[in-house]
Amino acid sequence: MKKKVTLPLLLSLCCMLMLTACSKLLDKTPTNELDIENAYQNVYDADAAVMGVYGKFMGLAERYIILNELRADLLDYTQNADKYLRQISNHTATADNPYADPRPFYEVIVNANDVLANLNNMYDSKKISQADYYERYADIACLRSFLYLQLGIHYGDEVRYVTNPLATLDDVNNTSLFPKLNFETLLDSLITFTEAIPFKEQYSGSSSLNITLDGYPTQKFFINKKCLLGDLYLWKGNYTQAASYYREVMETSTTGNQGESYYSKYKMGWFGEADNDGGRTISDLRVAFVNRNKAGDMANLLYNVGWRTMFDATYSASKFDFEWIWVLPFDNKFAPANPFIKLFSPIGGEYLVKPSQQVMSMWASQQMSSSDVAREGSPYDPRGLFSTTTIGGQRVASKFISKYLNWETNLPADVFVKNGDWYLFRQTQLMMRFAEAANRDGWHKLAYAFVSGGIGGIFNNPDNPGIVDKTEWQNTLSYPAPYNFDARNGEIPRYRSDWYRHTGVRSRAYLTPLEINATGPADSLIQLENGLLEETALENAFEGTRWADLLRIARRRNDPSILADKVYQKLLKDGDPNAGAARAKLMNKEGWYLPFKL
Repeated sequence: MKKKVTLPLLLSLCCMLMLTACSKLLDKTPTNELDIENAYQNVYDADAAVMGVYGKFMGLAERYIILNELRADLLDYTQNADKYLRQISNHTATADNPYADPRPFYEVIVNANDVLANLNNMYDSKKISQADYYERYADIACLRSFLYLQLGIHYGDEVRYVTNPLATLDDVNNTSLFPKLNFETLLDSLITFTEAIPFKEQYSGSSSLNITLDGYPTQKFFINKKCLLGDLYLWKGNYTQAASYYREVMETSTTGNQGESYYSKYKMGWFGEADNDGGRTISDLRVAFVNRNKAGDMANLLYNVGWRTMFDATYSASKFDFEWIWVLPFDNKFAPANPFIKLFSPIGGEYLVKPSQQVMSMWASQQMSSSDVAREGSPYDPRGLFSTTTIGGQRVASKFISKYLNWETNLPADVFVKNGDWYLFRQTQLMMRFAEAANRDGWHKLAYAFVSGGIGGIFNNPDNPGIVDKTEWQNTLSYPAPYNFDARNGEIPRYRSDWYRHTGVRSRAYLTPLEINATGPADSLIQLENGLLEETALENAFEGTRWADLLRIARRRNDPSILADKVYQKLLKDGDPNAGAARAKLMNKEGWYLPFKL
């Protein structure tokens, strides 16, 4: 008997398929049926296939966070965690550990391979236009490359690179069909393939995949291809090319009319409302205070506006649009269910992981700046207070459950409505990775500006920063592309240049500037890279970036202690008896990777 699939009858139905696994298509016998051979007949069938792959991809959300955060130093297990989560945290994972199983990644990859092959067949048989084909093929191709990068990060030299649409999971395990690739060769293969895709933009405004459904703009569902390429080149050590792709994403809205989006979207630019200390315009993504002259008073922080609110903002809010680049929604009305309630929440969830004492100590060690110089240096980082909460005496990582638990009461509006988002990429990752590339390329001062002060603040007249003639200042136009920025904001002559609103990541959080006391370029490079590694932890904790950041720097410097010492400190401070053994294992590069067993 031939397999049956549902023919999409409405575009909205196709979009619903985005939020459910491919297997759901076969749960019920459809009223209108087509043989599988005739399923790929038009663009709406192609849309359903694309969304089906993303639906399957969403099943990896829990695994993605566990592998990228619990293996590192910012997240730890709770007393409720089973032995498998404890193994992931203290680096004793065995081959039977379900979180170490690579098969879920390959299930999505095999599905993506099938869709790519069918898209090729549709285009060859003229069942889909070239423009529609290019957009969908490039999207699924990049999602597959993203999955392979994740496999390389977690399994090192054990990865099988499978692109054959006829391959099954059993085939993947056959090394005679698919030999192992070392990580460097995998990166080369991914760069060659991904660079050759026929389309590198996001879905066009006229695309049938770019709509708003139940308040969710689908344009943010899909992987950003240029961010992916930037990441691939950053891992490979081609820093100029990495920075070039990141810069293109930063300039996404630098077209058309000059306004909030033009100056601020993906540029870490201030925007928004009038400040309460005199009418100045400030970003509604900055840390906000009742009175900025009391910035050091933790009770003076505002939780209903500012930095924290990006995690519970609606999709239509500018703070959401300006900050988030890649987001997938979990909605109570659709499968798969939101896995983050189970992971993080003591209410309505299982509370399996929590902030480590290490990250709490890192936030506590920072110092705030203030408009009142006398108060500058108050010791804490408000992002720690915004990223965590305390419920029943227990520390809770709150970012991924901000749409579930009310920030004032720490209670859900409805314990059975477990909506939320899988946050995959935001502008701070873009800023910090651009800075990492710039620093490695030798542009240390520019990299520093992206961390602290912003371009206009760091490249200003040191003797008279308030000078009104900015003709010679607040720019790096003498630098080569992609490092040439114009951030001039002066009055004589009047400048409001493309980057005049840019601020650094630490500046947006009102923290004192990153301290650099380098004696030469080489020293400056390492100090800045260390500062970037710390700042990504403070800013992006729990979001799925930490293990990759640690591993990338450790590989680049050929220094296992970058990984080993940070994991050791986490385990030591949280009382794990395996701290010393974990450090010893991670000091050997082979200990960086999970056991690969299909």
